[in-house]
Amino acid sequence: MSETISLKQIEKKAFKTSHGDGLWDILLGCLLLMFAVAPLLSASLGDFWSSVVFLPFWGAVYLAVRLLRTRVVAPRVGTFKIGRTRKAKLRKFSIVMLVANLVALILGIVAAKNVGSASGRAIVPFTGLIFLVGCSVAAGLLDLPRLYVYGLMIGLSPIVGEWLWVNHKASHHGFPVTFGLTAAVIIVVGLVLFIRIVRVAPVSAHELPTEEA
Repeated sequence: MSETISLKQIEKKAFKTSHGDGLWDILLGCLLLMFAVAPLLSASLGDFWSSVVFLPFWGAVYLAVRLLRTRVVAPRVGTFKIGRTRKAKLRKFSIVMLVANLVALILGIVAAKNVGSASGRAIVPFTGLIFLVGCSVAAGLLDLPRLYVYGLMIGLSPIVGEWLWVNHKASHHGFPVTFGLTAAVIIVVGLVLFIRIVRVAPVSAHELPTEEA
């Protein structure tokens, strides 16, 4: 029993070490930038194209993340082979994220069609709740506690933004302010983690164990 627990702890630590470089944090922050910048572009590009324009940007960031993980991070922290337990968690994570994104998309479409009305504003807290639940589940499945904080920040962003719009007439329902700050914090955290890996960890490629090692 103790041996099983020990192996699980080793696998957990190896996974966190392999994914503690901050690059996925930076990617998440860049994804959130859409909610901050797209409303500012909607007047000139329209709601659809103001979102689509981010696809090349996201693709470039994703490719940069993959390249940095392969060329910079892997030689320092090693590679990680996913075991059965982690694969099961990642499958659950993918299902949860798919459901959360679909619900958030539906709520977003409904809110956009009813923007300014009571029904549209009532959807905002539910959208924030979806973000919070999704990130909290991800934090538990991936053993990354900082995702709880990210989930809280992202979940509060539309709610606080709506409050700023109602009480202080913030433009675009406050999204440029709230989602902009949230994205900035997540990106800065990611940059700090990445710089720490580069400065502290020596270049010595090795393979981190799985729970089956």
